[in-house]
Amino acid sequence: MTTETNSGSCCGTGSCGSGATVDVQGAGVTTVYKVSGMTCGHCEGAVSQEISALDGVTAVTAVAKTGEVTVISAAPLDEEAVRAAVDEAGYELVGQA
Repeated sequence: MTTETNSGSCCGTGSCGSGATVDVQGAGVTTVYKVSGMTCGHCEGAVSQEISALDGVTAVTAVAKTGEVTVISAAPLDEEAVRAAVDEAGYELVGQA
């Protein structure tokens, strides 16, 4: 995916990477979250890595351009757990899209 200009970018130019996906086979509940502050592929990877560590998560796709993070999990996730994971990555969970 492409990058968005943001003065808080981890790489400044928004030129690193594109599209971060952590995917483990399986189906379940799909939830789309809005996350602010992602500007590049590194950002997408950091958010994906933290959310994918949550229990029950089977796939995560973060898109910096839209600020959307799609999460597939075995059961609905506790939004506060997702918020804590996003915070740990250094970004802000705005809420569900």
